[in-house]
Amino acid sequence: MSGEGRVVVVTGGTRGIGLGLARELLARGCRVVICGRTPEAVAKALAELGAGDRATGLEADVSDREAVRLLWGHATATFGQVDVWINNAGLSTGRGSLHAIDPDEVEAVLAVNVLGVVNGCAVASEGMAAQPEGGWIWNMEGFGSRGEHQDGMAVYGASKRAVQYLTEALVRQAKGTPVNVGFLSPGIVATDLLVGDYADDPAGFEKVKKIFNILGDRVETVTPWLADQVLAATKHGVRVAWLTRGKAASRFATARFTKRDIFSEAP
Repeated sequence: MSGEGRVVVVTGGTRGIGLGLARELLARGCRVVICGRTPEAVAKALAELGAGDRATGLEADVSDREAVRLLWGHATATFGQVDVWINNAGLSTGRGSLHAIDPDEVEAVLAVNVLGVVNGCAVASEGMAAQPEGGWIWNMEGFGSRGEHQDGMAVYGASKRAVQYLTEALVRQAKGTPVNVGFLSPGIVATDLLVGDYADDPAGFEKVKKIFNILGDRVETVTPWLADQVLAATKHGVRVAWLTRGKAASRFATARFTKRDIFSEAP
């Protein structure tokens, strides 16, 4: 599907799902702006994308409203407008009891996952409202968004639940305006964020790895579909979900006949 030269900002676009989305959007004719936590990370990602002047990036701490404004300004100064803004940047704490998680780690996750999305929505909605053709804002769902619970996931799950409420509120606020809002749900994807949750609990990872291999996918499997859905969306408030209940049920039903390892090196 062609991106028709649309300009897309992907926060947290230097790795994982964000980098995968940037790559797929570029492949569909979009012009892409990414941000990351360091200039080195941004430069490395842009080199990997190899898109020349169709891709640019900026170091940006999304928890800082002014940094997000600068990202918007960089995008519009480079490409003239922003058609799509994807709030993808995210962090997670290590798994464990709430009292055992370092308070600095908790604050960092909430700053990026909640305040970062608030900032992205505020800056993008304001900027898009002033554009003749408006634009699209997409917020990334994750574990906890729809009320899921699991031991050790209190902080991350709470942050994603907050994003769900925020997105619902923005859908209501933007109704009838040129700004469209959507929910983007990639499901379980083998990224360093997912694996990092178990950095201090390798035994725990081995226990859940079987489930991840049934329900999960690689970045290069999920992001082409997500990119197509983002570019094709026409309905304000739409939820784009890769791992539906039907797909999950089918995966479990065929699990013993289909051996998958989403954590191995891609072929």
